[in-house]
Amino acid sequence: MSQADYQQRVKNLSDRLIALQQPIRILDAIKWPARFEKEFLASGGTKMPAADLDYYLKQPLNFEPDALRTQFRDLRDDVRRQLGRRDGLGSIMVATIEQYLLVIDLLSTRGTAGFGRCSSELYGSASDRLRGDRHSLRELGEKLCQIFSLPAAGHLSRPYGKKISAENAVQILQQKLNPYFPPGDIRVILSDGIVSDAAAGGDYIKINQDSEFSEFDLQILEVHEGWVHVGTTLNGRKQPWATWLSVGSPRVTACQEGLAVLMETLTFSSYPQRALRVSDRVVAVDMAEQGADFIQVYRFFVERGLSEHESYRITQRVFRGGTLSGGSVFTKDLSYLRGFVENVNFLRSAINSGVPEIIPMLFVGKVTLDDVPILYQHYLEGTIAGPQHIPAMFRNMNGLYVWFGFASGISVVNSIRVQKHFDLMFRKMPKSDPLYDTQQQPMHQPQHRAAQDAARSAENRLFEDLT
Repeated sequence: MSQADYQQRVKNLSDRLIALQQPIRILDAIKWPARFEKEFLASGGTKMPAADLDYYLKQPLNFEPDALRTQFRDLRDDVRRQLGRRDGLGSIMVATIEQYLLVIDLLSTRGTAGFGRCSSELYGSASDRLRGDRHSLRELGEKLCQIFSLPAAGHLSRPYGKKISAENAVQILQQKLNPYFPPGDIRVILSDGIVSDAAAGGDYIKINQDSEFSEFDLQILEVHEGWVHVGTTLNGRKQPWATWLSVGSPRVTACQEGLAVLMETLTFSSYPQRALRVSDRVVAVDMAEQGADFIQVYRFFVERGLSEHESYRITQRVFRGGTLSGGSVFTKDLSYLRGFVENVNFLRSAINSGVPEIIPMLFVGKVTLDDVPILYQHYLEGTIAGPQHIPAMFRNMNGLYVWFGFASGISVVNSIRVQKHFDLMFRKMPKSDPLYDTQQQPMHQPQHRAAQDAARSAENRLFEDLT
């Protein structure tokens, strides 16, 4: 067939895929009401939330499972017939369709053991090995928990409290995002219908009207929800033919969340307590998979020093949709750590293999790492449009190249011996105080103000580069 005929077939099939997946909303189908937390904390953490099988049976899905399964299977057959079983874009669409078939099974088994089996197939298990490595997610999560719980993390206490109201957060975040996106492409809005502090949609970010924020929180929302989640959605919507790249099945979750966490790191927007939260989620999933119940996981985090509210939130994220007795749980929270590691290894490997030009394709839409070489080939052929919204360090990758080049070179150094060498020096130092006092006020105000000014100048320069 001609290129024009091929592209039109891709678009027709892609538009059908978008239409079929529209009523599927995984998080909406397994969400818990806010009253569950109030009731649980009021009981002193001793009474299980009322999220049993009966609860889920009373929460209807937005689709009829059997009918939707048939439609997805028909579309899968049409993709194979019209594009061929060996076609690259067709293979991505088929893999996406099969994911949605499994999602239907996932949501049809809420509150049962089947939910956990489907979740593990979609998002993985804490016992899974990292791609190309012998270590498991659980092992890496435990290691990072140790690192981000070191005394040094306490010495880097956050200098900003949560003093920004939701209304002001909307205005500030919108101003931060305006230089990155063209006017009208993204909206920041107040919401009273979300449990989390914020959530990204197709072309908007919702801010919980009952939450308060710090400057750090808004920096993270800017790059995590804005640059990555909304940015890749909008890039997908600008595809002339492969329109399905604007929506994401669970197969893209690890790449998306890992890329978002990576952007927090590359822009120095993150901080130890937030990084610890990513690791804590892996530990929570592992405990629940091994049979710990809701109360046991909750108490574990309370005993580690987290607040009752934060301990509940971490635990609730893992047990929603599954069984409160453990074993069958929602494993999506593994995606943040898995995706971060896999994205870093992808970047390093692309540079070392001499193909750094494929790296910006991570932002072309909702993709997996395995999709990127296929999409780049079709980009060269004209069927895939390049991403329009790209962070500056991915548009001009000289800095990334140097960063990963040094990181690869330093890896040959024996870090254990180096640490022993410096430990001998540090033992002679007097005990140090945290950089910030207990009131979270800077101990050295002039230097702190200078650092703030420098950070703002750097931010302004970054936005100028992006625009």
